[in-house]
Amino acid sequence: MKSMRSYVTVALLCAAAVPLPGAAAPAVPQLVRPDGTYPSVPLEKDVVVLKVVQNSPVNLQKAPTVAEGLATNLERMAYWINEACTKGKKPDFILFNEFPLTGYSAGTREEKLKFTIRVPGPETDRLGELAKACDTYIVFGSYATDPDWPGHILSLNPVIGRDGKLKRAYWKSRNAIRLTPGEEVPTTTVEGVRDRFRAMYGIEEEFPVLMTEFGNIAVSTVQIDPFVFAAYAMRGTEIMLRTATLFTKIDVQAIAYYNNMYTAMSNITFPPDSGVPAHFGGGSLIVAPGGRVIAEDPSNNDSVIEAEIPIAEFRAGRTIPRYPLEVVKPVFDQYVQEIPLNVLDLPADKLPQTNADMKRLLDDASRWID
Repeated sequence: MKSMRSYVTVALLCAAAVPLPGAAAPAVPQLVRPDGTYPSVPLEKDVVVLKVVQNSPVNLQKAPTVAEGLATNLERMAYWINEACTKGKKPDFILFNEFPLTGYSAGTREEKLKFTIRVPGPETDRLGELAKACDTYIVFGSYATDPDWPGHILSLNPVIGRDGKLKRAYWKSRNAIRLTPGEEVPTTTVEGVRDRFRAMYGIEEEFPVLMTEFGNIAVSTVQIDPFVFAAYAMRGTEIMLRTATLFTKIDVQAIAYYNNMYTAMSNITFPPDSGVPAHFGGGSLIVAPGGRVIAEDPSNNDSVIEAEIPIAEFRAGRTIPRYPLEVVKPVFDQYVQEIPLNVLDLPADKLPQTNADMKRLLDDASRWID
């Protein structure tokens, strides 16, 4: 992420991003190469090891204090990092679930804001020490806050490098909508504030690929959205790391199959006293191109799974997928997205406070509802 800016500065940047009448639109940088190739850096080795941790954090809402809950969850992550680093093959990537530090919190926006982290912050600093000690990348998800986005709850996926430094914090591209009657997820995604996001960070950051010595990776919390993952594939993603809750296995397999990439999903687990049915927890898996599952824990138990990825062999001669974009473009050009962009680019005091408020906001903004 770029350095912090005041809200006024952000507003000026957004205004500057809109061309004046008669002015030429700013040039868009190359996002996809026209010859099917994609950028990368040299590989350090031919085969890399990916490990996926599924575990149950303390829900910060139920902890004695937020500080105590975060400390407990950090130590739980440290335990599983040690397990991953000392048992089985030495990992190059360790993937955690969507909420290993905070658990999932319910309630109003004001309540949920208390149960977030800052990225970077003391938690990522501590995880950086562990990543450096293990000589591995550590990836996880979290709800987070940022002074540049007052009042917003961000869904971020930090990537911490082998040197212990934060390499990137992936924003969630968009939330799935119309899945639960009467409510919608009120977290802020790129889609909800796209113009201001683009003005602050650049269009390249909407679907960024992190080129590492172990392969090109990307991280996402998006579910049931083939277009988002196709965009990542066109940008050169080789290993798609996913953090989500209550996911579907077939979605993970389909993304690997359609986009010729390795994928992995880490899911949270739920203890017996959580009140959440056990079948919603666990089930983490690693999938090879073609949709073949190469590692999986179908249970709701805390565990580590691992798989080797022959990244050099996979990369040799590989191109981005051959999508029939010109064939489908006439249809796509006429499609009208139900909810317009930037629907959550609002002052802090105007943001929806509950899931029901978010549904009303989307209903009011809908292009499909009279």
